[in-house]
Amino acid sequence: MKKYIVLFLLILIGTFSLKAISDFKKTTEIGSIYSSKEYAQTLRKDLFSLMMAYPKYIIDIEIVNNDQVYLVLKSGQKLLYDDKKEKSQSEKLENPDLQDMMEEVYFLGPIDRLMPQNYNPGRLRVYPLLKEVYGSHQSEIEKNLTGITINGGHHRFNHNNSAANFLKSAITELNHLAQDHPALWGYMYPIGGTYNFRHIAKTNRLSPHAFGISIDLASNKNDYWQWTTRAAGEKRLKTYPEAIVEVMEKNFFIWGGKWGQFDILHFEYRPEIIIKALYFNNEKKDLWYENLPVEDLRVSNTIWLIEERLQQFPAASPQ
Repeated sequence: MKKYIVLFLLILIGTFSLKAISDFKKTTEIGSIYSSKEYAQTLRKDLFSLMMAYPKYIIDIEIVNNDQVYLVLKSGQKLLYDDKKEKSQSEKLENPDLQDMMEEVYFLGPIDRLMPQNYNPGRLRVYPLLKEVYGSHQSEIEKNLTGITINGGHHRFNHNNSAANFLKSAITELNHLAQDHPALWGYMYPIGGTYNFRHIAKTNRLSPHAFGISIDLASNKNDYWQWTTRAAGEKRLKTYPEAIVEVMEKNFFIWGGKWGQFDILHFEYRPEIIIKALYFNNEKKDLWYENLPVEDLRVSNTIWLIEERLQQFPAASPQ
């Protein structure tokens, strides 16, 4: 798997020159938050995952009033990491901060049962970040789309941040696998859709399809949590080919089958979620970057920047 993260970084550099709930709870007491080693390490892991996922668009970290951590975007906009507000699940869906978005850890690899209904890693989206990367409105998004031929059909996908490149890579590998394993064709085709500027059903939130970063593969009546029962959805999940999920995750797509509010046909390009899942698996270490490929210059530079900016938030016990 590591070779794919390195490939991802190289492409971006070249292009641009079930315990998964947090080990802490949000609190409004600033002192207790930032004295927590677990919080300080999670903060660093999240910032690293985001900065490596969007290197052209996230350019710096800024601390305001000694306690508010912001990611600085290329446009000059600043995104607050943690508003330190207690929120319900519905409130998080409507207005997540970066910490909310990254909080639920995505699990790589096969699963044989549905996640708990309120466990949906990657389903929270910080829209100002998506708009910065993929386009702030429909006409701008559409200027960033490129055509991809998939099984003879023409589909549009966002070329920013290498999204279209990784979809092409995934589809090429899946088509090759299907030649030797014909049963895969029925799970892949016909394609359910890629770019479609629309809102998520019964909400005012834009679908990730509206940004051209999601693909729905072949549809089944038991694929979606609002179409069917959990029992039928879990039965469908158990039969879904692991090879498809593995290839898509390898190319930085999360799978809606790993949401409690399942969406089994849905794959979404979210490199920040995959990077965090790949390198940070809730192991407690004194050095948060212990598992990272620090020999890679971009990785080491990002670690250095994070440590330089977050000096007042110790992530390790004093020696």
